[in-house]
Amino acid sequence: MWGNKKEYQLIITIVDQGKGEEVVDCSKLGGAEGGTILTGRGAGKETAKILGILIEPEKDVVMILVEKAKADFVLNAIVEGMELEKPGKGIAFVVDVPRVAGIANAEE
Repeated sequence: MWGNKKEYQLIITIVDQGKGEEVVDCSKLGGAEGGTILTGRGAGKETAKILGILIEPEKDVVMILVEKAKADFVLNAIVEGMELEKPGKGIAFVVDVPRVAGIANAEE
């Protein structure tokens, strides 16, 4: 059976393109070791038309896997550092991760 005994959570943050590295930097201040940045495309209210062409804003989607005990500290560091409490700055949410494989310290 693969997996480990530690509990993990995945913090997902969606911000404007180019801000993903800042999210990772903020997460490290909260105790995370790093993250993965993916490029996405927004499709909400921010979508605009320029000269009749639909413009969908590019986004950075940052995934940060942390031990459950650190998740609140990391999330708070991201929210404060990226000013996510202000409108239009981005969104962050946390998802429980029941099993993890491939983490170097997963079997401790």
